[in-house]
Amino acid sequence: MFSKLKGRICVNATRYVKQRYLHAGPQFTKDSYEVQRGPYRSLNEGHLNYFRDLLGETNLIQDLSDLEKYNVDFYKHLRGKSNLVLRPRTTTEVSKILSFCNANLLAVCTQGGHTGVCGGATPIFDEIILSTELMNKIVHLDEISGVLTCGAGCVLQNLNDYLSEFDLMMPIDLGAKGSCHIGGNVATNAGGIRLIRYGNLHGNVLGLEVVKANGEVLDCLNTLKKDNTGFHLKNTFIGSEGCLGFITKVAIQCAPKPKSIQLAFLGAQNFDKILMAFRKAKHDLGEIVSAIEVMDHKTMEMVEQHTPMSSPIGHYPFYLIIETSGSDEVHDQEKLGRYFEGCMAKHFILNGVTVSSPSQREKLWHIREKIAESFYKDGYVLMYDVTLPLEHYYDIVAEMENYLGNRSHRVFGFGHLGDGNLHLQISLKEFSQEMINYIEPYLYKRVKELKGSISAEHGIGFLKKQYLPMVQSNVNVALMRDMKKLLDPNCILNPYKVI
Repeated sequence: MFSKLKGRICVNATRYVKQRYLHAGPQFTKDSYEVQRGPYRSLNEGHLNYFRDLLGETNLIQDLSDLEKYNVDFYKHLRGKSNLVLRPRTTTEVSKILSFCNANLLAVCTQGGHTGVCGGATPIFDEIILSTELMNKIVHLDEISGVLTCGAGCVLQNLNDYLSEFDLMMPIDLGAKGSCHIGGNVATNAGGIRLIRYGNLHGNVLGLEVVKANGEVLDCLNTLKKDNTGFHLKNTFIGSEGCLGFITKVAIQCAPKPKSIQLAFLGAQNFDKILMAFRKAKHDLGEIVSAIEVMDHKTMEMVEQHTPMSSPIGHYPFYLIIETSGSDEVHDQEKLGRYFEGCMAKHFILNGVTVSSPSQREKLWHIREKIAESFYKDGYVLMYDVTLPLEHYYDIVAEMENYLGNRSHRVFGFGHLGDGNLHLQISLKEFSQEMINYIEPYLYKRVKELKGSISAEHGIGFLKKQYLPMVQSNVNVALMRDMKKLLDPNCILNPYKVI
């Protein structure tokens, strides 16, 4: 904070920072969404003194300009008013913080790398932000079993870099891997591009250490692949979005690093042809398939418009990216080559390229990874993460484009075709709550009618909370509420989120 010794200059500077903080970026979420604050106490000097004594001054963040990145979500759609970020290093510190907050009725916003898209890690009012960013130590690696135990604040890319030295890799790969935390990945049950090969986190997370809302430490940090001694309590917290407990450590089954990686970048005439190529890939490539991604021509147009990247094969209505991972490069190249030739012969694809060198693969993957970066330059992009049966996968994109007409700037779709996860994006020239209210009830109703899911891999968070009763039965929602009351009776953990 600014020192009083600096007199008028200090006052003016403080006023300037406050004005800049209050007017930059999105509106406060509480105002734009008309949210009513819960019955929580406000932070006072006594509370601050307790946290200073526990963590030290350097692990408390209070300066308004420093708070900005914690208060505004990754895509700059939401904005909270938190006045304090706490950065514990140990489970004991987390336990003492939550015990104190629970006793004093102080609301807490749990936060990892803050890369989510549903507002699950962004405060709504003045919740204390409890960050995992200093809980970034690797605890242990069993090189024989491939089980890694680490702090919840470890960045996904850093874990991959560490494991690479032991010929291992994380079973999850996300576009935000350079900043997302493994604890947040687990809390949202993140999917990513290689779920078709390695499965979701419920199957890969072997154990968790979790601190309950009252400060009790739940030790489920098992490292065994098979353990059926009672209820699988760890699964309660995978995908719970920080509403039931604060994850402090993770034990995860890592995968062997493949010796051979091949990539195909293909162009197709329509989505029916994409589905034919997809089905053939599953049959022809089988056990070596590790990722199958799809994007439409509007996605490619946006990337080319806003980044230096461009299609390596020219322009087509649809693009398919297929990655294989195996142990024999000659064998894998031959399989992918036969698949490519077969698709061309059957006219499933119109053109394509296959590559195997790391630099060539990285260049092609960059096209896919640059999509999110392009959002920032394409107006105000509404991001919808849904799962649909494959026969309806792209229908919803065309339907929404027709439904919106000239109200939108761009409607486009891309995603993880291998598991039916579509990222439907609607680009507007500027934020409009009226447009959101026009889009979302219709979209989610259609997704339900098509027997899909309104959240594939990003959770419910704040933005989808009101639609949960639309897609879950009253009995299911009631059970979720009962679990919340049992584990967090004062509702201090991530209020205003999920339920």
